[in-house]
Amino acid sequence: MKSTSLVITYDVGTTGIKSCLFEIGETIRLVSSAMEGYSIRVLDNGGVEQDPYEWWQAMCSTTRELLKNTGVDPSQIKGISFCSQMQGLVLVDETGEPVRPAMSYMDQRAQEELKKELAYGIQIAGSNIFKLIKALRITGAVAASVKDPVWKYKWVENNEKDKFKRVYKWLDVKEFLICKLTGKFVMTQDSAFATLLYDIRKGKEGWSQEICKIYGVNIEHLPTIIKSTDIVGGITEKAAKELGLKEGTPVFGGGGDASLIGVGAGAVELGDTHVYLGTSGWLSTVVDRSMVDTSHRIAAIVGAQPGKYNYFAELETAGKCLEWVKDHLALDEINIYLKKIDVVQSKESQYASLYDYMSEVIDTIPAGSGGVIFTPWLHGNRCPFEDPNARGIFFNISLETGKTELIRSVVEGVCFHIRWFLETQEKKVKTSKIIRLVGGGALSDVTCQILADCTGRIIETIDSPQNAGAVGACALVAVGLGIIDDLSVAKKLILPSKRFEPNMGNKSIYDKNYEVFKRLYRSNKKNFALLNES
Repeated sequence: MKSTSLVITYDVGTTGIKSCLFEIGETIRLVSSAMEGYSIRVLDNGGVEQDPYEWWQAMCSTTRELLKNTGVDPSQIKGISFCSQMQGLVLVDETGEPVRPAMSYMDQRAQEELKKELAYGIQIAGSNIFKLIKALRITGAVAASVKDPVWKYKWVENNEKDKFKRVYKWLDVKEFLICKLTGKFVMTQDSAFATLLYDIRKGKEGWSQEICKIYGVNIEHLPTIIKSTDIVGGITEKAAKELGLKEGTPVFGGGGDASLIGVGAGAVELGDTHVYLGTSGWLSTVVDRSMVDTSHRIAAIVGAQPGKYNYFAELETAGKCLEWVKDHLALDEINIYLKKIDVVQSKESQYASLYDYMSEVIDTIPAGSGGVIFTPWLHGNRCPFEDPNARGIFFNISLETGKTELIRSVVEGVCFHIRWFLETQEKKVKTSKIIRLVGGGALSDVTCQILADCTGRIIETIDSPQNAGAVGACALVAVGLGIIDDLSVAKKLILPSKRFEPNMGNKSIYDKNYEVFKRLYRSNKKNFALLNES
């Protein structure tokens, strides 16, 4: 019988951290998990911030909870790693302490910095043509979004000069936690690429002095670049005491969510397409070269596998839209129902989850939501159009429209946006006929079926789809420890658990509603700007 190894991986999301204990043997098996949330602060000026210490505290408490619940001795843990949110900005001093709150990937306060540095002169897709061409040649992408981290960096430089003087290194989310663990300032290749300062050209991989000069970035602020499977170092004595782990336990580089969730979904071969529906959402296809669609803000990003890229289209508020519906539209109705069936005394009930309840209720509403169409742009949009002023719309409400139609229209709106991604990606690459769906959205069979119907694709899910990123991080540790040869093995270990075929009876209604959905942005672009432009 093959020997097994225990590892811990941390899925560091937008609103919480999930710590997972895995056993690696013939398969990757989830033994136990623990989760803890943390706050996110939305500012009036478009800023979105988090406290890095809350990430660390949540990591420590969930690690201790894992060990307590499983009875595992810390000496049995062979390594730890991360899957984390990306394109944040954590500026730290020489001791590794933050000089200010972390700026989230959703932060969009740096509009003036973007306009001043990039949106001037002769432009293509809102970017200066000369800077755009140079950036595409060197980095494979261009910092054309106000949410790209370089503009956050420039905003701090321009608006918080005293704090900026204290900056020693520019880190991302997991890199801050790695620094807390090991005392080392590093960044994995995928996170380095996400800064859009990374030279992807063969033989020149690394920070680009030329691009840093273009954007006015001090290259000394950038940390050492490592591979996702590299051992950064061992856990320090101080960190080990706080975590409850053994000093010296190997810490691996890990990866960002955009890199590892696809690995955990089993979408690791060329042409494999997966969809992630969590707080944010995306569609990604594995390709073998760098490519970019500047007009639609889609780019092939460096992934966790050498020589492979993820052609990536992002929606920043996917599951967040359902969260908004739960909190502001359906909560009273749901609470009445829960009291009626006395679910409080029956925690094992299928209705204990409010999201499960919503899914079951909207399944009673016919496809098309009675003609109501929702746009899922609650915090602006990045792809296939870039507009921080875009917002959500409930379109075509009538006297017959009820809450359940509105709720279903939100799910359909997210799925329409995914279809838009597919349609746009198909102009450059061939996407797969069978799509793996992971993230919390994959827990709902109703959502899976709506996505199949809206896109016309076969949708497959996996066991514990909400843990796909943690599984991907576990696969990295397995490679780093020499347990498996490379990440291509992951496909054999992650098999589909459910399959959803498109219902062709719903095709005509979804085709019609989708065409209207796409027109809503163009029809309301000026109105969005009038209402929301700062």
